[in-house]
Amino acid sequence: MGKSHFEQNPSDPPSRLQRSLGLGSAVVVGVSAMVGTGVFAVWQGALERSGRWLVAAVVLAAVVAALNATSTARLAARHPEAGGVYAYGRIYLGRPVGVVAGVVFIVGKTASASAAALTIGLYVWPQSATEVALGAIAIALLVNIRGVVRSTRVAAVMVIVVGIALGAFVISSGLTLATRSVEFSPSAPGAEPTGILAAAGLVFVAFAGYARITVLGEEVKNPRRTIPRAIAVSFAIVMFAYVLVAVVVVSADRAGVAIGSAALNDIARALAPSWVVTMVVVGSVLAAGAVLWSLVAGVGRTVFAMASRGDAPRFFAAAGARSRIPIRAEVAAALATTVLVIAGGLTLALAVSAAMILTYYSIAHLSALRVAGVGGSASWAGRVAAVLGLVGCVGLVVGLLSWA
Repeated sequence: MGKSHFEQNPSDPPSRLQRSLGLGSAVVVGVSAMVGTGVFAVWQGALERSGRWLVAAVVLAAVVAALNATSTARLAARHPEAGGVYAYGRIYLGRPVGVVAGVVFIVGKTASASAAALTIGLYVWPQSATEVALGAIAIALLVNIRGVVRSTRVAAVMVIVVGIALGAFVISSGLTLATRSVEFSPSAPGAEPTGILAAAGLVFVAFAGYARITVLGEEVKNPRRTIPRAIAVSFAIVMFAYVLVAVVVVSADRAGVAIGSAALNDIARALAPSWVVTMVVVGSVLAAGAVLWSLVAGVGRTVFAMASRGDAPRFFAAAGARSRIPIRAEVAAALATTVLVIAGGLTLALAVSAAMILTYYSIAHLSALRVAGVGGSASWAGRVAAVLGLVGCVGLVVGLLSWA
């Protein structure tokens, strides 16, 4: 009885997308989505609110993200169809809740995509950031509609280059901080508890990329095995990198380095050789570009899944006859991202993204609790993870609201 409930709903449409992603490609999708906008854009705001407790805020965000990963991995393994938490909420909590999950995902990730595009613009040409951002959106869409396999190869190159750039930044800046005689004068000496929660909520945006793996469920080979493993590997890699960067950011702030919105660039200019500065700029553009591609893909496939079930206009339920790619849905996602880039700014985009993503994962935890209640088949640990994850998401939202 319990097992049949976990299988794909017979009324759901069969997979119409090509299953071409293995473990390596799925990890690339997750890492390229996480190590992007966040690692280059969130540090100034998070530092202002958490001060010397920035590393603690990063760890808190990582814990909440890990709990989210636990619930989403269990759900994705049982329901690999495209749509992610939208599909889970629809099955376990009812169609209205599923539609809410789909809407908050689309809004939140569209905001994240606009933040990624704006990050590219701010790093490449601050005076014309909007124009550069619009060009980046167009390029991401063109790369994406050529096919997931080809796009993941592009993302793999981006991950390698960004990893080298971040490694050079951490090692070079860290060695300078360790060997240079400096006068410590932190600009943000401390923080209130709600400030740490707000910082964690902001940093959490940068950990949320593993969701791209779950919404690509119809394109992953052997999803019950591949999705949980890909999420775990992607998350471990990114958490390690973020903690290292946070340590350097706090240390640089205590050393009196002026840190602006382009935090890593500011720190590298103050503490590292010029070639590291160049690598940071190139890495930031490639990382944000990888995020932009992943988000357009994820939003497009959620729109595709909703349209396939009648929760969005059927016009978006079409996939290419030969490519099997939901081109109409992805074009719509790119157009929505363009509107947000023109109408808003980076800070607004990040704030909206954080609130929507945390709401999205709250629905995931509620769905996971319903899974635990079916026939008593789910582990007690799964229940605990879902409850703690739900509490964590709500807590970070409270922090973000206090910030606003």
